[in-house]
Amino acid sequence: MNAQVDRIRELNDQLRKSLTGGRVLMTPGIVALGPESVERIVKAITVFDDFCTENDPYTEHDFGALDVEEKKVFFKIDYYDKAFRNHSPDPSDPAVTERVITLMLAEEY
Repeated sequence: MNAQVDRIRELNDQLRKSLTGGRVLMTPGIVALGPESVERIVKAITVFDDFCTENDPYTEHDFGALDVEEKKVFFKIDYYDKAFRNHSPDPSDPAVTERVITLMLAEEY
């Protein structure tokens, strides 16, 4: 693996595990489940570690699918420039990147 991908993965894991280092978005379907369910979903995502070549082909830990309370939940991390207008020019560099993790129900994808 190369250092750039290692750094991207590290930053993505930080966001996913601690919800720091980026923004968190939840779709209407997630919010509609109520605060207790949202709390359980967030907890499940923070401990998620089922990354494999099928769901993480670039080893960036930027996507996951899991079952929580009989619901299929996805999370996806995207990389934007600091103005949120374009993709980040370098996702491994937090000085030029804003990370966004989106939590969604699979049916909303």
